[in-house]
Amino acid sequence: MIAPDAAGLADLVGGRLVPAAGGTAPAPLTGVATVDSRTVQPGDLFVALPGEHADGLDFAAAALAAGAAAVLAEREPDGPLDGPVVVVGDGVAALTALAAAHHADLRSRGLRTVGITGSAGKTTTKDLLAEVLRQGLPGGTVVATHGSYNNEIGLPLTVLRAGTATRVLVLEMGARGPGHVRHLCEVARPDVAVVLGVGSAHLGEFGSREAIALAKGELVEALDASRPGSVAVLGGDDPVVRAMASRTTAPAVLVGEGEGTQVRALDVDLDADARLRFDLLDARPAAAPGQAPVPVRLGLVGEQHLVNALAAAAAALELGLPPEVVARALGEARPASRHRMEVVDRPDGIRVVDDAYNASPEAVAAALRALAHMGRSARPPRRTWAVLGEMLELGEHSRVEHDRVGRLAVRLNIDRLVAVGQGALHYDQGATQEGSWGEESVLVDDIDAARRLLADELRPGDVVLLKASNSVGLWRLADELARGGSPASPAAAQADPPGAPPRTAHPDEEPPR
Repeated sequence: MIAPDAAGLADLVGGRLVPAAGGTAPAPLTGVATVDSRTVQPGDLFVALPGEHADGLDFAAAALAAGAAAVLAEREPDGPLDGPVVVVGDGVAALTALAAAHHADLRSRGLRTVGITGSAGKTTTKDLLAEVLRQGLPGGTVVATHGSYNNEIGLPLTVLRAGTATRVLVLEMGARGPGHVRHLCEVARPDVAVVLGVGSAHLGEFGSREAIALAKGELVEALDASRPGSVAVLGGDDPVVRAMASRTTAPAVLVGEGEGTQVRALDVDLDADARLRFDLLDARPAAAPGQAPVPVRLGLVGEQHLVNALAAAAAALELGLPPEVVARALGEARPASRHRMEVVDRPDGIRVVDDAYNASPEAVAAALRALAHMGRSARPPRRTWAVLGEMLELGEHSRVEHDRVGRLAVRLNIDRLVAVGQGALHYDQGATQEGSWGEESVLVDDIDAARRLLADELRPGDVVLLKASNSVGLWRLADELARGGSPASPAAAQADPPGAPPRTAHPDEEPPR
């Protein structure tokens, strides 16, 4: 960390140092922890932020007992502690300043930073790129965002995990309004800026796709064209994203299937399990002349991962990896973050497709197409179920987008549509009004009702997709079904994936403020 000890931290962030009880000398700071004092390692700075349900300072004593070297808090502790406390007016601002100074120091030592944004696919692209780089950069370390910790708290925490041995920092950058991405880039300026696509996610907050595009494009505007290796990687099949090349003086690499894309997918196909197969062509000006396409057999499910895989490939190529290494690593990558097209084949023959982490109209449509492909490609064909909860944050577009998804389910010949909750009403109405179904579509009151319906009617060979916005909680039912349908214990239903950061609710939620 950039601050040597609590006293140095206080100077850096403009805080006030409250010495440890007994006047113990400050110890060196070697890491950072927040949210859960049980994750503290010796030498950590424990960032005690106030949250909706608890104040991190209440756990400061436990963090210090676990070896924390200091505590950062927004108020003085109620009593003496066995370690120093740095008191600041705004904990997030102090964390931001610390991370920005740390990143600037590492960048001056040669750290390369990749920023990734887009309406969908950010986490998958981040996971793919991190896996490719870990396989292709022996002797160096790669630090990447845990889960979807992509906001004004999660990104600084990720930056502070990087050290002098880190060669590449891979950062997912989310936005819920104008200026959000710009702020994150002020903490960690990117060398490679990846923009995947502009869709309907968060339409209720932004108001239009044009406003979303303005916000996402802040990432390419942060590139320093004078720094060697700075480049924008853009989803070239999305004209709105392609146009972002004009918002930076750094070179741009377009990815996709269309003409003019420089990292291109040829002969794209899906296997019987809806996993992508394509040939990767590196047609960048920097590529070796006459280089033949290399085959990629992606281990992820769904056509929506094509742009994610191509963007990860382009970023890795720009960081110096050869196409053969990139293709092999992409083929070996598996889902690294929970509830994103996770496929579980149960012993009883039922397949569970858990894509319940989040939902936008484009993502739900892609998941339905993958579900339909799995059903019709099997021999014999398998019965398909789509269990869909509400897509949130669509604002005035909500009704028409839910209706459109319901109609698509009919056109794809999904066998059963289960709309979960009143917020999902227009899935059911759209499917019914499409006119080709009878009782194939049903609206149920809540997740418990969906659970009972599935318990009564699922049979061996069925494929069931679960998808909804995260706060709907459909991922809990997905966990139960993946385990075989047994009632979920609270610990099992909320278990974190290996290596995930501490949390207070769902494994991949953003850290609480």
